[in-house]
Amino acid sequence: MFKKILLGILLVVIAFCAWNCNVILYGINQGVGQVKIIRDAKPIEEVMADKSFPDSLKKKLLLIQEIKQFAVDSLGIYKSDNYTTVYDQKGKPIMYVITACKPYEFKPYEWRFPFLGKFTYKGHFKKERAEKELAELKEEGYDTELGTAKAYSTLGWFKDPILSGMLKSPPGSIARLIIHELTHGTLYIKDSVTYNENLATFVGDQGAVLFLKFKYGEQSKEMQDYLGNISDIEKFSTHVLTGMRSLDSLYKSERFIALPDAQKKLEKSAKIKQITTSADTIPFYNRARFAEVFAPDFEANNNFFLTYVMYREEQNLFEEEFKTKFHSNFKEYLTYLKSRYSTL
Repeated sequence: MFKKILLGILLVVIAFCAWNCNVILYGINQGVGQVKIIRDAKPIEEVMADKSFPDSLKKKLLLIQEIKQFAVDSLGIYKSDNYTTVYDQKGKPIMYVITACKPYEFKPYEWRFPFLGKFTYKGHFKKERAEKELAELKEEGYDTELGTAKAYSTLGWFKDPILSGMLKSPPGSIARLIIHELTHGTLYIKDSVTYNENLATFVGDQGAVLFLKFKYGEQSKEMQDYLGNISDIEKFSTHVLTGMRSLDSLYKSERFIALPDAQKKLEKSAKIKQITTSADTIPFYNRARFAEVFAPDFEANNNFFLTYVMYREEQNLFEEEFKTKFHSNFKEYLTYLKSRYSTL
């Protein structure tokens, strides 16, 4: 009887592994990559004592500690050991992120993981693995896109390091990024990627304003540059989301549905080009930020638009709730959200 039970358990394990082989291999590869980062990351104290490390970057490391403390004390972010170590990227991206979407429908491809739920993006530490999976999705007919991550959150399961690439950014951008990722570690709802990313974006954007006011003053150059950059992002996001709705109407029109695929591709490409190039009329604070979009060879697909849905579409909803129900008090707002939702 005992042997039969063991055999039954073994068969279940084999079946699970066969069914979830790709997920298991992905988890192993990601685990190996994460362990390498943790192993190679150096404590801040060690980096600060390194005479060869530039003083200008040491100031950024200290700034991140101030941002962390401010987020805990003034915003209600959970205290953690994140960003107490430094990982040298050696000028290379740390993670390659893939996304995929139906070609004539704003329906993203979803990856499902045990315990974590579903995600509309997937990260790889190795570029070749990301490119291989992306090629497979493209072969299946999906619009695909390969990007890189400036940072990512392990949701408190590991000690997230400061990435050397972060230190190249100005204070406002660093504050926004750090608070964004710390928000994920405070509240992350299963199967709700768009909500999670929009919330972290909102807290990061607005939390950075409060930090800069506290650290540098309301009229400081750091504050003015940050407000200008955020204004640019909001203007461009509004333009892109408006364009997406127009493109969605095209996809759903009876005339478009009846077209042969080759003609659909031409009309889709022309419409996307019109949306991106017409953004040239927006009065930006720093137009150079969008140089890639305005380049003659820039090409976008549905994933370009879905990125703004994932990170920006619900900003007005968060802002209205934050201001009207919680009188712009982040501690009260996050306490409410943490009591309302269970986090991973």
